[in-house]
Amino acid sequence: MHHIEVWMGTLSPIWVYLLVGAVIGVESMGVPLPGEIALVTASLLSVSTSVNPWLVASAAAAGAIVGDSIGYLIGRRGGRALLERFGRRFPKHFGPPHLAKAERAFQRWGVWAVFFGRFIALLRILAGPLAGALKVPYGKFLIANATGGIVWSFGTVFAIYSLGRVAEKWLKDFSWVALALAVVAGLATTFYLRRKAAKEAAALRAEAEKEPAGTP
Repeated sequence: MHHIEVWMGTLSPIWVYLLVGAVIGVESMGVPLPGEIALVTASLLSVSTSVNPWLVASAAAAGAIVGDSIGYLIGRRGGRALLERFGRRFPKHFGPPHLAKAERAFQRWGVWAVFFGRFIALLRILAGPLAGALKVPYGKFLIANATGGIVWSFGTVFAIYSLGRVAEKWLKDFSWVALALAVVAGLATTFYLRRKAAKEAAALRAEAEKEPAGTP
């Protein structure tokens, strides 16, 4: 994530917008790309650079809507057989279990699986092609697609942008407090994990010691 942020930070704002729209668009067609990482990174850049959060969100929304629509057309023409073929090629991203899970989401939510799918990594990739393969009416699909794309894009960007602005001001004014809290949190987390690991190891040893006694 940090390397992506550093690399995107070297781009001019126009290329950041184009990159965000393109990555999210291709991901929405059914290709497993890190669309959400690109969106989050661009949102963080908008806090401290000349990147405009409104244009980041607009590019993301456009990419989501257009990409999902193209994915819908691909699924409509290729059908389930195409999705299964893609599943064999990318089993980690949408193999048979992933496809079955996405279909259950459509059975539960209907066309609004497209809307909710924008907020779920698996459905964000599969929603468009699967809606096309299931012959969902395009008008209904487009409404859910556009609504989900806009809410997800603008909601994500401005949530991160707002938190980033607050954090930037807070860390600037109280950097020593932030450092102290980070150290305390790190020590507390380390202590907790060590105690938990020790308890689990002790439980395993006790179980292993009881096992021979219980066998004839």
